[in-house]
Amino acid sequence: MTKLSLLLAGASIAFAGFATAEAHIDPAVAASMKARQAHMSLFAFNLGTLGGMAQDKIPYDAAAAMTAASNLAALAAVDQAGYWVEGSDTSVEGSRALPAIWDDMDGFVADQADLLAAAQGLDAAAGDGLDALKAAFGPVGGACGACHRAYRQSDE
Repeated sequence: MTKLSLLLAGASIAFAGFATAEAHIDPAVAASMKARQAHMSLFAFNLGTLGGMAQDKIPYDAAAAMTAASNLAALAAVDQAGYWVEGSDTSVEGSRALPAIWDDMDGFVADQADLLAAAQGLDAAAGDGLDALKAAFGPVGGACGACHRAYRQSDE
């Protein structure tokens, strides 16, 4: 075999393995999981900035705090209905979403509304100094934690 033939054969085998691994997941389920995981990564990125300031791990910076808080409020306001396709719970590898989401959709939606309200409060306070940031950060952490305890598989 030529080098090109070997390369093409190797690529074909690798692609077939990837396609086989992905084939068992419904495309709608896979897309919803990717979207919500990306969304949660954006939450975590912005929460990292704000939490670092609130915990005195990084210096308070009003501009950075306002940007991160504005981002959180915008993220919390995004309609996430398409992220929560039935069948995208912990029964699918890579998902940490508990079936409780679909069993208690009203409670889940209420928790999302609580996060939005808390994020909007943080957005309003983030530029008003470290003490204001700390006071407004608590409800955001509480809203995140409440939803994670009820609807996300534990890290343990």
